Amino acid sequence: MADLVPAEVFAFFLVFSRLGAMVMLLPALGETAIPQRIRLMLALSISFLMYLVVGSGLPAMPPSPYMLALLIIFEIFVGLLIGVSIRLLMSALHTAGTIIAMQTGLAMAQAFDPTQGAQSALMSTFMTLMAVVLIFVTNMHHIMISAMYDSYILFPVGKGVMVNDFAEIVVNTVAKSFLIGVQIASPFIVYGLVFNIGLGILARLMPQLQVFFVAMPLNITVGFLILGVVLAAGMAWFLQNMEMGLSAFLVQG
Repeated sequence: MADLVPAEVFAFFLVFSRLGAMVMLLPALGETAIPQRIRLMLALSISFLMYLVVGSGLPAMPPSPYMLALLIIFEIFVGLLIGVSIRLLMSALHTAGTIIAMQTGLAMAQAFDPTQGAQSALMSTFMTLMAVVLIFVTNMHHIMISAMYDSYILFPVGKGVMVNDFAEIVVNTVAKSFLIGVQIASPFIVYGLVFNIGLGILARLMPQLQVFFVAMPLNITVGFLILGVVLAAGMAWFLQNMEMGLSAFLVQG
C-alpha cells in the first residue's frame, strides 16, 4: 500500500500536467475571462476522468527525481504545443474582425478581447466572443476533450515528440487562420473598395461637398447591414474549419 499510493498520485499528476496545460490554452475552455479557480477545477476534473481511462497505460514512476521532473516537463510541453496549435485557430476571427472594423470605419473602437488577452477592435471582440458561445452550443468542446484522450495515442507518454511535425502544424495553422479571416471578411473588402472608389469619384465631381461627413455614417450603416447578412455564413465557415483543425489531433481524423 505504501508503494501503491505514491504511484497513483504520480500517475494522476502526470495526466494533469498535460491536460492542465491544454485546458489553460484551449478556446472556450481556457478563456482568460473565466476565473482561474474555475479553470483549475475544470482541469482537475477532466484530469481525474482521463486518468481513470488512460491510467493503465502510463509508465511506472521513475526511481530518479531528475527523470521524474523531465517526464513532467515533457508532458507540460506536449500539452502546451497542442493547446497553442488549437488556440491559433481563433486568430482567424481576430483577423476578420480587424479587417471588418477597418472597412466600416470602426477601427478606432477598441475593447479588451479576452481570447487575445489585449485590446483589439470592437468587431474582433464581438466575433471571438460569439465563437466561444457557438463552440459550446455546437458541442465542439466535446471534440476538444476527445483530442485530449487521443493525444495519449498520438503522443504516448515518454516516447518523444516530433518537434518538426508540430512546427509544421503551427505554421500551417497560422497560414490557414489568416486565410480564413480574409475569406470571412472578403465581402467587406469588396464593399470597402467599391465604397471608397465611389467616394473618390464623388469628391472629384462635387468638390464643395463635405464627403467625410456624409460618408462616415453611411459607411457604418451599410457595414452593419452587410454584417447582418453575412455573419451567419462567416461563423458557419469558421466552425467548419475549426472542426477540421481539431480533427488533426484525433485518431480517426
